[in-house]
Amino acid sequence: MDLVSFLTTISIAAIPVVFAITVHEVAHGLAARQFGDHTAEMQGRLSLNPIRHIDPIGTVVVPALLLLLGGFLFGWAKPVPVDSRNMRNPRGNMVWVTAAGPAANILMALIWAFLMMLVQNVEICTVGEWVWNMARIGILINVMLAVFNMLPIPPLDGGQVLTNLLPLGPASRLMERVAPYGLFIVLGLLATGVLSRLLGPPVSALIRLISSVFGLPLA
Repeated sequence: MDLVSFLTTISIAAIPVVFAITVHEVAHGLAARQFGDHTAEMQGRLSLNPIRHIDPIGTVVVPALLLLLGGFLFGWAKPVPVDSRNMRNPRGNMVWVTAAGPAANILMALIWAFLMMLVQNVEICTVGEWVWNMARIGILINVMLAVFNMLPIPPLDGGQVLTNLLPLGPASRLMERVAPYGLFIVLGLLATGVLSRLLGPPVSALIRLISSVFGLPLA
């Protein structure tokens, strides 16, 4: 990708990518507050200001490099602090708290799809084309984040959901022991190309579904 194409892509992708990550984290904090944990609120993390959630490496450097290299888009934000000890039913409540992030991404994908549908039905100008492409990326990145985060690998959301759904015992303790190595497992899957093969089918299925519901040329 040449520099001009890269900068054009950044101008289109920056807003949907930053908000996909930001709203994902805020959703965790809002869900935790609903169940009695106000840690994120007290630390000022229930904010849509992306600066409060950006991790310089995971949110900026890594995605930009992968985008420049034309690879799988991958990154992370600063996790919203959650203390399950403040919750009325820690294990049960944490299932909903961890699932709230991917659910927020699916909701945002639907909002971007609605915006794309509106722009599609008006006369396309330069600004309209820019918004249309932004919405397209917004759908894709939010679907990818939702599917990626629901992989049953701790500390991803899917791994946390599985850990809290499993009965207390050897299986749940195994998941807890795996958690510190989860990022290395994900990076290994990314480097070997396994991650894209795992994510491809469910991401494609969700994109086709959204395309069908909103009548969009995505699939």
